[in-house]
Amino acid sequence: MTISTAATTAQEFIDFSQDLAEASRALIRSRFRRNFDVEMKPDNTPVTPTDLEVEMLIRNMIADRYPDHGVIGEEHPDSAPTAECVWVIDPIDGTRSFIAGRPVFGTLIAMAIDEVPVLGVVDIPITQERWVGAKGHPTRLNGGIARTRRCPSMSDAILLATSPEYLNEDAAQPFARIAASSRFNIYDAGTQGYGLVASGHADVMIAARYGIVDYLAAVPVIEGAGGVVRAWDGSALTLHSGDRIVALGDAARLSEALSLLDQSEAKG
Repeated sequence: MTISTAATTAQEFIDFSQDLAEASRALIRSRFRRNFDVEMKPDNTPVTPTDLEVEMLIRNMIADRYPDHGVIGEEHPDSAPTAECVWVIDPIDGTRSFIAGRPVFGTLIAMAIDEVPVLGVVDIPITQERWVGAKGHPTRLNGGIARTRRCPSMSDAILLATSPEYLNEDAAQPFARIAASSRFNIYDAGTQGYGLVASGHADVMIAARYGIVDYLAAVPVIEGAGGVVRAWDGSALTLHSGDRIVALGDAARLSEALSLLDQSEAKG
């Protein structure tokens, strides 16, 4: 049966996504602040046995329930990535924080239909916060409605950003413009930052050098709460989007933010 991206996300997918988050949360909490091995991947980012276990747990649950669905994950090879329905997983987004015992890391689970994200879960296992966004449904935080807030101008915005090391080289100047225009900025906000924008505690989150596993789940979460998430060039995000995203709680600030991030011409 063909599933249309125009339709409201089916409740069965929403319920199942929370089953995935519940199972992954339990496993992560059982490993938090315990001794474990850390290896460095070829891209010089760390991975732990827990990252691998959590992703495999989620993959196995999806395969058992929806064997014809694809899976794209952070730690294991893609499975049927051209399927009509594809799950996109980052088992521990913020592995460095997990290793260091900081509780702001999370699990990101998205489902895309025809390459467009229609369902997203941002789960923070240690603080036990879970944002669930789905097309045609309001975003919820632990069952209650989550809403972004109005931001009259970029000068009023609280800006959340990834680590400075991801905002260097040719991303540095655009980021510097948007940071200088904001009220103040907070670095290394972690996965929780998506939820903070969705719940109206912060206004903008910006990232570079990210893969789809790092941000696709945030799209339905923030947009279902009244915000917007786009690539730096303003395009909507799909399975094939690039590595730079900006999330805004107030969609009215989108053109202003994109202008600050514009790299098509030299700016002072």
